[in-house]
Amino acid sequence: MNAAPSGKAAPSGSLGQLQQRWAALAPRERLGLSVAAWVLGVGLLWWVALSPALQTLRSASTQRIALDSQLQHMQGLQSEAQALKSQPKLTSTEALKALEASAKQRLGSTAQVNAVGDRITVTLKGTSPDALAQWLAQARANAHALPVEAKLTRSAAATPTAVATTPGWDGLVVLRLP
Repeated sequence: MNAAPSGKAAPSGSLGQLQQRWAALAPRERLGLSVAAWVLGVGLLWWVALSPALQTLRSASTQRIALDSQLQHMQGLQSEAQALKSQPKLTSTEALKALEASAKQRLGSTAQVNAVGDRITVTLKGTSPDALAQWLAQARANAHALPVEAKLTRSAAATPTAVATTPGWDGLVVLRLP
């Protein structure tokens, strides 16, 4: 007879075969397989759930510092934009005069300014990088001029205002006035 003991029906399919094999194992083998299954389950739980969460927790302070720095930079840009918006509107003539004055002050004889309509072309010859950066910032703040195009190459010749080992910039910068 193939009747199952204690009045239970015999399980069928793959699950039934596994249950029969489990019942056929010795208690020591069942204990070993149970322990291996628990170890595998705990390892899987660690790998899927706990380890990524702990890694995120460890890197949170570094990310917070980076985001705080980025926030401060963005707030600085916001205050700069608000300061630019609050400045009075300039006419093209006033903006051109302010641009020419700043070019003469910051760039000296290394730059030549030519105006055609609302576009200003500044030709550079051996201009130091620091002076050029300061002049561009001043041109934007004071004359509300926006760079439209720049064709610059590094020059080997040093200018009187630059250190002998620091190359300057040759080329042109096209700006648009408001």
